Amino acid sequence: MNLLLVDDDTTLREVLSRALTKRGYSVKSAANIIDAETFAKEFQFEFAIVDLNMPGGSGLTLIPKLCTINPGIQIVVLTGYASINTAVEAIKLGATNYLTKPADTDEIIQMFEEGKEEVLDNAKPLLQVEWDHIQEVLNACNGNISVAARKLGMHRRTLQRKLKKKPDITS
Repeated sequence: MNLLLVDDDTTLREVLSRALTKRGYSVKSAANIIDAETFAKEFQFEFAIVDLNMPGGSGLTLIPKLCTINPGIQIVVLTGYASINTAVEAIKLGATNYLTKPADTDEIIQMFEEGKEEVLDNAKPLLQVEWDHIQEVLNACNGNISVAARKLGMHRRTLQRKLKKKPDITS
């Protein structure tokens, strides 16, 4: 279980790194966004803990970069400067969870576990995902079936047939 720890507080980084290592994580620590990006390109991380306020930039700028480099990464934002706006923004950018300092190691690990469960609990059936995507594209095309069919890469008649059959999702 590879984990990237990004925080400018040296003491916190060292203590948290030792605690996570004792719990079975292989930890790489970075003091800033530039080092974190370098590590992310060199190593495959399953998890990341990212501080929000650091010299040289916000941890919010790092979240989408980490998600792009490793789409499966779970990110917990750990900050002493919590606000609803930054929490919402962090989640929108791809963070799994958001915690305020001080947080102990077990709380952080629990946030990763909750992130996994939430993804599995919120998984939609494939037919529902397809239906939702078709509706989204159709709305973006102002209801124009021909244009929507082209954007979806299917024949217009195929799209019309799919629209006639709304999936019966019972789960």
